[in-house]
Amino acid sequence: MANVPRFKLNTGALMPAVGLGGWGGSTKEEREQAWTFMLTALKAGYRLIDTAWIYGTEKATAVAIKKSGIPREDIWITTKLHHQHGPFAEKFLQESLDNLETDYVDLYLMHWPQTSKWVEGVSEPTDEHGDIITTDEWTFNQTWAKMEKLYESGKAKAIGVSNFSIKNLEKLFETAKVVPAVNQVEMHPYLAQQDLKDYCDQKGIVLTAYTPTGYKTVLSDPTIAELAEKYKASPAQVVLSWHVARGVAVVPKSSNEQRQKENLTLLNLDPEDVKRVTALDRNQRLCNYANERGKVWGWTYEQLGW
Repeated sequence: MANVPRFKLNTGALMPAVGLGGWGGSTKEEREQAWTFMLTALKAGYRLIDTAWIYGTEKATAVAIKKSGIPREDIWITTKLHHQHGPFAEKFLQESLDNLETDYVDLYLMHWPQTSKWVEGVSEPTDEHGDIITTDEWTFNQTWAKMEKLYESGKAKAIGVSNFSIKNLEKLFETAKVVPAVNQVEMHPYLAQQDLKDYCDQKGIVLTAYTPTGYKTVLSDPTIAELAEKYKASPAQVVLSWHVARGVAVVPKSSNEQRQKENLTLLNLDPEDVKRVTALDRNQRLCNYANERGKVWGWTYEQLGW
């Protein structure tokens, strides 16, 4: 089994540095079948599954864990509170726990800082342009206070945030009693976010990267290709190893068994090579970026602090 390092959170818990991204696709069928690639990952040695209420793969996660035969306490489950559910955090954590067939999650993240409007039966209400309708009547500070109670209850062994900038973390700290254990953000060599990394290090927050390999855009970069050749490894292995060398956890999504195994096998990059990869930074978002109206899930870059 791959020897995956673990990062110590401010709770004292040891979180695997490499996990499996649990996005299953857009259709109900794809989401229901996500257990198949989750199961191959667990068999390959993964011990962290990163899912979310909005992914619709929490039930599939439960199926995969059950079929794997691996004890629940040996698997780290991360799930996320949807941006519409802040005022009802307790109710929706319970829904996630029921979906996951467990009585606790190892990490519960606030998926986005913005709050979208509550519309019964509509999880992502949009305006006439197709932008998420957000509301100022509920703030992420209020959501965090709810999450702190869930942490106290033991139903979430650790709590954190996702898509938070320095600006919004500063706002959060105006009222927070508990420092987030993790901040999960888009991060890859073209979006190295060194300032955010330094800030989170200073605050004792572990960063987790989603879209960690930066798709083919980053994987086809000449520097990455050159390093893959040098280390006799795949471009993805180079990039994932770069993250972990920086102290950043990763949750790559792959349904291919061979790639899952590769992603779990980290390289020992020379410090100079780590610097070379970091130098590729161009502040380029490849997953969540502004549409033609300058919005990302209903908020502007200014609101997001990006």
